[in-house]
Amino acid sequence: MGDRWRVEVDRSLCIGSGMCVGTAPDAFVLDSARQARPTEPEADAAEQTLEAAESCPVEAITITLLGSGDVVFPPED
Repeated sequence: MGDRWRVEVDRSLCIGSGMCVGTAPDAFVLDSARQARPTEPEADAAEQTLEAAESCPVEAITITLLGSGDVVFPPED
């Protein structure tokens, strides 16, 4: 992909399902409160990371392009 992303988890939405960790274990971890957080807030674009965001049952994960801030996920209506 070549792009760099900012990956964020809205902790007020996260329910700790672990779907993101199961889908992209290199990109997400569950903390001691059983909430997800990115392993790196800025990362190379990766299909697994996008799949993890798409699998989140409450859409707590936001991915934006570094530099421009364009939203990669969730899609804008």
